[in-house]
Amino acid sequence: MKENSISLAHAQMRKGMLEFCTMLIIEKGEAYVSDLLKKLKEADLIVVEGTLYPLLSRLKSQGQLDYSWEESKAGPPRKYYSLTSEGRKSLQEMKEIWKELAQSINTLLK
Repeated sequence: MKENSISLAHAQMRKGMLEFCTMLIIEKGEAYVSDLLKKLKEADLIVVEGTLYPLLSRLKSQGQLDYSWEESKAGPPRKYYSLTSEGRKSLQEMKEIWKELAQSINTLLK
């Protein structure tokens, strides 16, 4: 496999996991975009705001997320995202799929 093919495959895998990882973070409590970026970075998933905003917008329009505005001590009000009941159901399904996939991949890696 050529180097740029590997880079493309890596990017595609990361993009596919970003929704799952973002929802896992929000499941733990309401999150502001900078909170999400920080937690993703801590997990070595470097993401820029320009990637995250369209994802959050799509999840909101699909009924997976909701948001509330909260006043900020350091500037304009902030939008905090939370999972809807539909989002919680979807995340539970993603977790089950992840467990099955991880088990299958780990079997192949042996």
